[in-house]
Amino acid sequence: MNGLESLLALVVAATILAAIARRVGAPYPVFLAIGGAILAFVPGAPVFSIPPDLALAIFLAPILLDAAYDASPRDLKDNWLPLTSLVVFAVSLTTIAVAVVMRALIPAMSWAPAVALGAIVAPPDAAAATAVLRPLKPPQRILTILEGESLLNDASAILIYRLAVGAVATDVFSIPSVAPVLLVSVAGSLIAGPALASLTRLWSHRVRDVPTAIILQFVTTFGVWILADRIGLSGVLTMVGYAITVARTAPARTPARIRVPSYAVWDTIVFLMNVLAFIFIGLQIRPILVSLDPSSRGRYFAVALAVLLTVIVVRIAWHMPFNAVIRWRDRRHGFRPPRPMLRPTVGSGLVISWAGMRGIVSLAAALALPDAFPFRDLIVLIAFSVVLGTLVIQGLTLGPLLRRLDLHDDDPIGHEVAAARARALRAALAALDDDRSPFADAAREEFLAHLESRANTDGGESSLAVHIAARRRGLQAARREVYAMRATDEIGDDAFHQIEEELDWIDMAEGKED
Repeated sequence: MNGLESLLALVVAATILAAIARRVGAPYPVFLAIGGAILAFVPGAPVFSIPPDLALAIFLAPILLDAAYDASPRDLKDNWLPLTSLVVFAVSLTTIAVAVVMRALIPAMSWAPAVALGAIVAPPDAAAATAVLRPLKPPQRILTILEGESLLNDASAILIYRLAVGAVATDVFSIPSVAPVLLVSVAGSLIAGPALASLTRLWSHRVRDVPTAIILQFVTTFGVWILADRIGLSGVLTMVGYAITVARTAPARTPARIRVPSYAVWDTIVFLMNVLAFIFIGLQIRPILVSLDPSSRGRYFAVALAVLLTVIVVRIAWHMPFNAVIRWRDRRHGFRPPRPMLRPTVGSGLVISWAGMRGIVSLAAALALPDAFPFRDLIVLIAFSVVLGTLVIQGLTLGPLLRRLDLHDDDPIGHEVAAARARALRAALAALDDDRSPFADAAREEFLAHLESRANTDGGESSLAVHIAARRRGLQAARREVYAMRATDEIGDDAFHQIEEELDWIDMAEGKED
């Protein structure tokens, strides 16, 4: 079987496994990782070897951009305290705890490689969090915290990882020596992301051909990641800043005829990258085992189990006391969120503590270690074990845990969508108020059908320019109102994108763009 045939067979196998996972109600990353591990031992199974840096760019860049594009800065700001707790303190404590465990179990391992391993396995993965959590439909606040954490914690962990790897080469690792590098990398990434988004905005709205626009979106995405990596910045932070900035500016400048198909293409590609990433994780077990000394495998697996338990326990040991402090504060001072959201409870703390699935970032970072790196084979095995172990143990039990705790919110996104739909309808009808022509009447009926009852989502194509002009005036007014609501934080980005899609379908029903 040649390379192309193997790749196609792998895609088909991954798609089938994902479909089976959806049918049985299980998170598909778990099925894919287990399926990949089983496939790795099938005689004649394909062996895929991707350079780790390339794996990070191929898998992480589009997945990260897609997740960050949908992230709501308003909701992240509302939950800044638990996010900071997880992104900074949980990652740091996990890194330290793993390093201490490794030094205790493998005394010959120095601090630098032990810290590098800790940084590799510390951050929960953006792709795993999104793929496992969204089908489970947890309360919006929990989803915001976990997806926000997964967007940002890779940056802190990878920075520690790079510094630890550099320390092995120079045999020097001290906080004073690495702090300036950390600050420059973080600050530079936070500046570079929005700056690159501003540069993109200068030309992207001029592209009106749909295939060209979509291709340029992907080229730009990989270009941002590669540029950040080449100049020593955090690709994760740069991509997050870039995506969030683009999400705030692109909707008003992108025609619906480009946005609708581009969203469809992105959904397909991101799903493909997800399924390939997780089955790729499973496929690595055979080459990892082959590289190990057979006499050391038993001991190495015991150490890997100890690290797996460490990363699970440390997250719980950190977040549950933090959750208790937050609940005590709310009891003492009252729970006064800026907008309706789930109150912190023991149940919500348990879900957040348990949702620590690792993914492709951890494995790619381990595989990226130089061949001469101390204890490289052991580190790669541990990274694989932690990724597969958290996906299986936590990924398979997160759904039952959510159902047992029976956590529900008041559907804040649904309420915001309803509010945005009503305001958009009023704005569209007001724009047509002085026009009593039959064409304006028809346009009013369309808006009522789309935004009020939503009974009809298929608009008919009109050949009359007056009808089109009336529709356009109402649509522009509706869009301005929704943009204004998001700008003033009356609605978040989840509600915004849902109402934006509804308005896009009205726009697309015209059959053409100016």
